[in-house]
Amino acid sequence: MRIADSIEMLELNWGMMTICPTVIFDKQESILIDTGMPGSAPAILELIQRAGIKQRLSSILLTHQDIDHIGGLPTFIADNPGLLVYAHEKDKAVINGKQPMLKIPLERLFGLLATLPKKIQSDFEAAFVKPTSANVNRTLVDGETLPFAGGIKVIHTPGHTPGHVCFYHQRTKTLIAGDAMVIENGELKGPIKALTPDSRTALQSLKKLNMYDIETVICYHGGRLRGNMNERIAALTDRTS
Repeated sequence: MRIADSIEMLELNWGMMTICPTVIFDKQESILIDTGMPGSAPAILELIQRAGIKQRLSSILLTHQDIDHIGGLPTFIADNPGLLVYAHEKDKAVINGKQPMLKIPLERLFGLLATLPKKIQSDFEAAFVKPTSANVNRTLVDGETLPFAGGIKVIHTPGHTPGHVCFYHQRTKTLIAGDAMVIENGELKGPIKALTPDSRTALQSLKKLNMYDIETVICYHGGRLRGNMNERIAALTDRTS
């Protein structure tokens, strides 16, 4: 779905869920935000092709460490020499395979991997279980502006994970929220409580969004929402005031 002239929200049905990675692009390059589950990279690339985005994929921005956001990363790295991969410092060690994932025990992780083709399984293990090199080569800093497609502001929103970030595309006033919020039946909600180790901090983090003029929100789970977004976000944080 084309959100603006430089933003494409992808909608990928994967098992029982639909996920929404986002591509931001200009005339020279494209930037992918989040990479889906292990094995989903080919489907994401097909959606990008269908959207008519032909610009070189130069960078991947990761909102956080969860497996449905980083699972496709090994394929993208393997297929794109020189790819820049960005993540926040507080999630970087997990994404680099130096620490275990926060929410998925190793036993469950290996059970998931056992259902995948051998190539995907081995690539995933080489990236996240027994890494031989770092996956993340650029560290995101709260408040910095990335020089892509007119400027993307980094907003550190911990709680769902320690290093969770949102991205604000300044020119189109679009917030890519990751899992900081979800959309259910057209209603904006806070992060899924059962999957958020520190729900209070996660809701408090949303207060940082008040300083941005937001016209459109893209949630990884739920898709796009427009209309009175600052008011809707503020309503989510009232309970923590």
